[in-house]
Amino acid sequence: MSTIVTELTDKISRLEKQLMDELEKQQEQFGYKLEGTRARFEEDVLVAHRKLKIAILPWLHSSTVRNIVSSPFIYAMIVPIAFFDLTITLYQHICFRLYNIRRVKRSEYVVLDRQQLAYLNGIEKLNCVYCGYGNGVVAYSREVIARTEQYWCPIKHARKVLGTHRRYGKFAAYGDAESYQKHIVELRDELKTED
Repeated sequence: MSTIVTELTDKISRLEKQLMDELEKQQEQFGYKLEGTRARFEEDVLVAHRKLKIAILPWLHSSTVRNIVSSPFIYAMIVPIAFFDLTITLYQHICFRLYNIRRVKRSEYVVLDRQQLAYLNGIEKLNCVYCGYGNGVVAYSREVIARTEQYWCPIKHARKVLGTHRRYGKFAAYGDAESYQKHIVELRDELKTED
């Protein structure tokens, strides 16, 4: 891998850490602390949140017709999302054991915590669970598939690809036939030991 790619990858890692540090500062700003995986708000903040909650009937009354009409189509997507979640989980538990790849921790991607916010009504909480689950399953499955790609075909594309996963930068350059075999062995070994 080129020095420039390594430097850019390291810079991205440093920026991600800086972002996480900034997000942790918000805990103090908004009056909560993380206890394990659960956020605990200070009591006075909870009281303020409850006062800001809009009850379901006034909330529905203020909703647009298009939002209400589209909701069955949105919620129907839970079936294919749940099926995909199940199949990608089965896939990784079977195949990653066979390939000796460390498994992806689903709980690090599928995070459901926004329904705990006291300023949301029941429908808003349901929406937050739905979106957290759907986006979490997509992120989780992307990491499972990215590890699969790193194992089987860690070669960059010739064309520019939008939204590549975080592993893509380590892949072999398109057309680099001389170092490909050595590179694939290194990347497979990395999958066995990474956290």
